[in-house]
Amino acid sequence: MRGPINIWRLIRTGATFIRSRAMHTVLEAMDAPPRLRAAAYAISAPFAWLGYKGDPNLPPVTRAITALGPAYIKFGQILSTRADVVGPEMAAQLRVLQDRLPPFSTALAKRTIEEEFERPISEMFAEFSEPVAAASIAQVHQATLLRNGEKVAVKVLRPGIEKAFRRDLDAFHFVAKFIERFSRASRRLRPTDVVKHFERTVMGELDLRMEAARASQFAANTAGDAGFSVPKPIWDMSSRRVMVLDWAEGVPMGDPEAIKAAGHDLVGLSERILQLFLSHALRDGYFHGDMHQGNLKVAPNGDIVAYDFGIMGQIDEYTRRVYAEILIGFIQRDYRRVAEVHFEAGYVPADRDVNEFALALRAVGEPIFGMDASHISMARLLAYLFEVTERFGMPTRTELILLQRSMVVAEGVARSLNPSLNMWQAAKPAVETYIRENLGPKAALQDVQRAAKVITRYSSRFPDMLKASIERHSEPQDAAPADKPLHPAIWAGIVAAVFVGGVAIGLIA
Repeated sequence: MRGPINIWRLIRTGATFIRSRAMHTVLEAMDAPPRLRAAAYAISAPFAWLGYKGDPNLPPVTRAITALGPAYIKFGQILSTRADVVGPEMAAQLRVLQDRLPPFSTALAKRTIEEEFERPISEMFAEFSEPVAAASIAQVHQATLLRNGEKVAVKVLRPGIEKAFRRDLDAFHFVAKFIERFSRASRRLRPTDVVKHFERTVMGELDLRMEAARASQFAANTAGDAGFSVPKPIWDMSSRRVMVLDWAEGVPMGDPEAIKAAGHDLVGLSERILQLFLSHALRDGYFHGDMHQGNLKVAPNGDIVAYDFGIMGQIDEYTRRVYAEILIGFIQRDYRRVAEVHFEAGYVPADRDVNEFALALRAVGEPIFGMDASHISMARLLAYLFEVTERFGMPTRTELILLQRSMVVAEGVARSLNPSLNMWQAAKPAVETYIRENLGPKAALQDVQRAAKVITRYSSRFPDMLKASIERHSEPQDAAPADKPLHPAIWAGIVAAVFVGGVAIGLIA
């Protein structure tokens, strides 16, 4: 790392946070010890005049982050998914970081496209608009294809964005190590790991071919979902720095009055948003990780259209089953079952009392269910749940952080359309459908069939494995007491042989 340069960046960053009055808020969110607070102010305060002023109309933290540029904005967006790191209040403040940057010139965008495809823009597009949206990494233009007259969205990376991010990432790593070295309390928040996670996320977003692949996968998964559509990428016109997709026509989801004026049912849309999100997360294990109003439209036919696939979430099948059981337990107010699921999944240490945990969950759930429908909030539930799980020693489940954050965002969008939405009633059909298809007798039979396929695939290797294992344990120099148990490989082979034999007999019968 380039120490002196990074120290200067650290000073400039601290100066900006002091000038915007964000330093105190950040140190409080980090629960920084007095020594670290004193060092932060001592290093930054004398240089406050060097800090960027930022937009005084924004809250202090978002004001500082937007003033510091694209990498800091993106870092703030990632941190908004980590309430376990920055706390619920800071996460809520960071979630407002959307499309705050001014666009770069259309001439630069055209030049980037021509460099990527090595041909004039006039040979690709009959029309090419000024920017219609600008974010921290890229901006979007509306265009018309020359070959067939179709309207498309053209996403172009900001010029020099890769270099800028690498430079700032270097500084982020330096700051994370500095904090961990001088603040033992901060180590539980794992600053270095957070920066590494951010780096992996950003590097994936800086290659638009990967975003095109995510869009394609999401479109394939949701092709059968009524009332939902995803713009598909045009592969022969997408590259590392440019992505072309079908144009998403519709009314922005952030304008409820315009949606209502267009004749759409706000209540029906609010319920569909939650049900679709849960269906994608539970059924597919692949969901939109940034489903805010700016990434959604309502098409003329009433479909919900999602776009911008820079952040997509993925969870494995086992985690989906656990999450569904937790949700349905809360919906049915079966707190004992919710507690048991946490223990069965290993989310809570086995030495804790399941009955005490169930009572703590009841203390979380009952006040919420006693509220008016307009006040029943997933965000509130998760905030209480974080408190309970911390008290019972439950470690952070990183695979659930993005899912939980995304559900809170989806709930927020739904409530903007229908403030009286009862999110539990809206979520119930999607969760019950998943439970019925994945946790009942039908699901058990499917599990057995999948296991049989795996065992059958490797069954030809079992005799050799058994023979080798028996020979190893039969050699005189390795002789063991008579009561020594069989090697696990032998037991595995015996069990597999019996299982395959049983399946074969069953099929013959």
